[in-house]
Amino acid sequence: MGRLIVSIFVGGVIAFALFVLMAELISNSGRPVEKGPEATVIDIVMSTPDDATQLRKRVPPPPPPPPKQPPKIEPVEPDVAEVNTDGLGFSMPTVDVGGASVSIGSVGAMRDGDATPIVRIEPKYPVQAARDGKEGWVKLSFTINEVGGVEDVKVIEADPKRVFDREARRALGKWKYKPKIEDGKPMKQYGLTVQLDFKLDQS
Repeated sequence: MGRLIVSIFVGGVIAFALFVLMAELISNSGRPVEKGPEATVIDIVMSTPDDATQLRKRVPPPPPPPPKQPPKIEPVEPDVAEVNTDGLGFSMPTVDVGGASVSIGSVGAMRDGDATPIVRIEPKYPVQAARDGKEGWVKLSFTINEVGGVEDVKVIEADPKRVFDREARRALGKWKYKPKIEDGKPMKQYGLTVQLDFKLDQS
């Protein structure tokens, strides 16, 4: 019985305390809110651009000068052979090849209307033969085709052998002729021979 009385008493005290707390909270909510510190105002001032500011203008570089044109090379006319109606013969001027010169013998006799030489290339004197002081000659056979070119170059005889053959054949292969004409048409001419002499210039 005593516990019941104590419980009722304690419950009443707690209820009273709660009512007092709620009344206090209600009274605080009606008060005006306290003002906090005033916010700081920042004044930003924009400066006007200076009219005297110098603007740097970009100037493009000057264009490069045009390339120089190479000098014009004057065409060199080919050596034209002299025609001998009695039986074609010709000679070539000597060429300075370091103390050596090459002379060319005459072509075998050709009939009238046969091929005639237009361009003749002088062979080079082999360096080793010139150093050794060797002289000699090469006899060759060849054919002139319809356009005046030289083909089928063959060595018939040579003295000394296999010393001047290569240069003689190479030079003869570059010769040009006016082809043989029969009935108004160019024709091949077979069985022609020529002797190329290789002699050192003693001067």
